[in-house]
Amino acid sequence: MGHIVGQERTQSTLFAQALDEYIAAENPVRFIDAFVEELDLAALGFTRAVAKETGQPGYAPGDLLRLYSYGYLNRVRASRLLEREAQRNVEVMWLIGKLTPDFKTIADFRKDNLEPLKAVCREFTLLCKGLEFCGGELVAIDGSKFKAVNNRKRNFTQKKLERAIGEIDKKIEGYLKELEQADTDEAQTTTL
Repeated sequence: MGHIVGQERTQSTLFAQALDEYIAAENPVRFIDAFVEELDLAALGFTRAVAKETGQPGYAPGDLLRLYSYGYLNRVRASRLLEREAQRNVEVMWLIGKLTPDFKTIADFRKDNLEPLKAVCREFTLLCKGLEFCGGELVAIDGSKFKAVNNRKRNFTQKKLERAIGEIDKKIEGYLKELEQADTDEAQTTTL
């Protein structure tokens, strides 16, 4: 017995076209999908990465990781908001195969996989910076001549790189705390 499987992205739906046709080739969700597809989730330590032979099938951790990655890029932090996005957002429908996990499943995935999520966030951030998707600077050249200077702000040593990676780890930790706080705040407002 495997995981719960979503619909094929090329399968026709009640929409006028196949769902895949709504997602442009340069859409960031395609990058998220390719990134998660290349990860070895079992080696990273994600729970339920290998499906059990018996019992109710669960959601594949890759699908929930795609959902969290989408939330990270689009600043959707609360699990209830991610649940809503999965039900109404065409990009998310494409990304996770029209699966609709409930908010508790989404929140439990994060709680059960904190360390693997930190590792994936670190890899994702480093990959985005390496590909210059974020944190880049605009440089305009108008024909002026400049002398190259290797100043202390522009060069990198092993110590500076370790410090930068440490700062990324702190940001990841802060982001995970924000997710937890968003779920807590949302749960309190719904019970009132």
